[in-house]
Amino acid sequence: MSLHPERLPSSLILVGAGKMGGSMLEGWLDVGMNPSGVTVIDPRPSEEMTRLCAEKGIALNPSDQPSGPDVLVLAVKPQMLETAAPALNGYLGPQTLIISILAGKTIGDLTGRLPAASAVVRAMPNLPASIGRGATGAAANAQVSETQRLMADALLASNGIVEWLPSEDLIDAVTAVSGSGPAYVFHLVECLAEAGAAAGLPPDLAQRLARATVTGAGELLFRSDLPPATLRQNVTSPGGTTAAALEILMRDPDGLKDLMREAVAAAKRRAGELAG
Repeated sequence: MSLHPERLPSSLILVGAGKMGGSMLEGWLDVGMNPSGVTVIDPRPSEEMTRLCAEKGIALNPSDQPSGPDVLVLAVKPQMLETAAPALNGYLGPQTLIISILAGKTIGDLTGRLPAASAVVRAMPNLPASIGRGATGAAANAQVSETQRLMADALLASNGIVEWLPSEDLIDAVTAVSGSGPAYVFHLVECLAEAGAAAGLPPDLAQRLARATVTGAGELLFRSDLPPATLRQNVTSPGGTTAAALEILMRDPDGLKDLMREAVAAAKRRAGELAG
């Protein structure tokens, strides 16, 4: 992760401080964002968010409407965009960069509902962003300057890696791989634990072993520069137990590769349907 606190904006409005919005805010503060430059807009903030704002001196739902920040981050539920648009439009200044994490809402949707909008970055973070280990795909429209892109990168990178996409059209594929991907991994743990129980392990022991195996393998992958295929080969002795299992997982057709392609294609297709 490449962090550049000097690129953080001096003024920012966060609209929506739920789990993802709140995690992003904590990430910005952790890398040096000045809390006095942050305003949080959320009609029903959690007790934790209310306490955080009070402790850090962050303006929470101020009576005087803020306007013209360097950045406006949209983290509300996508279905709220329509009703919230008039108020959101009032926050925007001519140089305000919008960063949206609204699933299924295109840059065209945003500029269509927010006449004052110009520079827009659409981002798709994932759940591990809540612990600073997220994977975010981001796309910018032509109005985003290089300075604004670097500013967006600094904000998004506070929660994990950021991959800039050459086209917004790739967002649906990002959603299918990294956006939904944590659920695939969690299900892998479920399946591995169930298989362990079926092999004779007590279910609670199988659950602990499966969980530790997947989190440990993930951490090894995170720390290593080796390709996943090389790491797999390093674990696999010819003719051994791992090789026997991989013969099942890697069979062609109907192995894990084909199943994962089918799953990602289904998620991408559904993302397109929701955006349409």
